[in-house]
Amino acid sequence: MRRTDRLFDIIQILRDGRLHRAQDIATRLEVSTRTIYRDMDTLTASGVPVQGERGVGYMITEAITLPPLTLTVEELEALNLGMAIVAEAADADLKAAALSLADKVDAVLPTQTIAQADAWKFAVYPFADAARGFSHMPILRAAIRAKQKLRITYTSKDAQVSTRVIRPLHMEYWGRVWTLTAWCELRSAFRVFRVDLIQTAEALPELFVDEPGKSLADYAP
Repeated sequence: MRRTDRLFDIIQILRDGRLHRAQDIATRLEVSTRTIYRDMDTLTASGVPVQGERGVGYMITEAITLPPLTLTVEELEALNLGMAIVAEAADADLKAAALSLADKVDAVLPTQTIAQADAWKFAVYPFADAARGFSHMPILRAAIRAKQKLRITYTSKDAQVSTRVIRPLHMEYWGRVWTLTAWCELRSAFRVFRVDLIQTAEALPELFVDEPGKSLADYAP
């Protein structure tokens, strides 16, 4: 099962509003509990309204049912950046139009990036924050392709600032929010970073090769 398909299945399981143990979800999807913990971290970092914790259980309290739209990754970046710029404009009519368009975009997600049924409405992040993340897109994408390490300064959702060296592995789109999955050398573990919370990103001269336990395949079995 592809990881995007599994994430959608998790959303479907949690949509009933009840508390579900990670072990029960893992058994149902035929993966390890550790994999489910990672998936929950990804969903939470991406803004999906998941509540709960390891050892207790997880649940979603908001309805999530929307169809997809087929766009390329570059088209999505351009569309979101354009909305972000227009929404900050002084023209009230243009701002209203941008917000209306954003609602329609929020109602669909790309089949290329996320499985067809993975259309989740969970993003209500300010346009200015979304636009800030786009400035890092070129360096992040280039580093993923070249397998080049990055030094990033990151502000977590609880306002903790840290500087890390990472191995960038994969980017995903989650409805106005992009995330970067990476191997973090500071934590010696996989981490999912919200791109709009990356303050600086610097390409380092050091390249990396896939190593057992540190590749995208290891993160998403």
